[in-house]
Amino acid sequence: MSARESSVEVIGMPLDHGAGRRGVSMGPTAIRIAGLEAALKRAEIPSHDGGDIEIPIPETREPGDPSQRYLEVIETACSRLCDRVSSTLAAGRFPLVLGGDHSIAIGTISGISAHLREKGSTTPPKVGLLWFDAHADLNTPDTSPTGNIHGMPLACLLGKGPESLVGIGYQGAKIAPHRVAQIGLRELDPDEKRRILASDISAYTMEDIDRRGLSDVVEEALATVLEDCDHLHVSFDIDVIDPRFAPGTGTARPGGLTYREAHMAMEMVAKTEEVRSFEMVEVNPILDEGNRTAEVAVGIITSALGKSILS
Repeated sequence: MSARESSVEVIGMPLDHGAGRRGVSMGPTAIRIAGLEAALKRAEIPSHDGGDIEIPIPETREPGDPSQRYLEVIETACSRLCDRVSSTLAAGRFPLVLGGDHSIAIGTISGISAHLREKGSTTPPKVGLLWFDAHADLNTPDTSPTGNIHGMPLACLLGKGPESLVGIGYQGAKIAPHRVAQIGLRELDPDEKRRILASDISAYTMEDIDRRGLSDVVEEALATVLEDCDHLHVSFDIDVIDPRFAPGTGTARPGGLTYREAHMAMEMVAKTEEVRSFEMVEVNPILDEGNRTAEVAVGIITSALGKSILS
């Protein structure tokens, strides 16, 4: 069921172990302070805040293998998130996950796929994925230049990456590449480029958006991911938006979507009435200006969940 047809369950995931800079662990709180509950209420979207998943701070743990830093902590946290998302869906509610760095997507989408698999879906289940991000997040420990796992979640979900992460929910891929559309790419590592070109992922760079227009790109992406789809998930990294409008992120790169473009994309997504889960990641209040980025995140979330000017 869509957000308007069911109650939204807010799940905080204050994880920043996968990022190169501290601060995104405060993202869920910043988004709440920016008025998420009131915004959902104004949009007449029923919601309940289920609180945060408990995660130890990095200072209490060793990072371990430099090619996959904080692997054990991230695996434990994402396993807990997987269970929360799966149980939320089983209860007929809409999971709204607040991050945290983008490694949390491993837990969110594994929970979706585990839920669908328990209902008898194919393996991997028919999850359509819209991935709004400046980065592809397709690295593995063998290719990552940093060892930061927030650059690896999509690879893990496709079945490539540390075995403990690929095994969350159940062992193996949680999504099929032809059901994935990445929108807003503008910084890719060489191995990520090769992986995209050799796969069935639909990848749209900012060059594509500049040349074709965002509405055409989103329309095409939606047609792709909704074909023979049992569940549409949106994973939104705030760094897809240009830092002029959303400066509070540790992976800011110039040349992203404008504030209005981001809202238009979410409004198009909402009009399908097919979105069944949503996550917002990489909001870093330490790097923000007066909580501006968290306020932008609230607006993006409510647009995606169905807020409109008329109707």
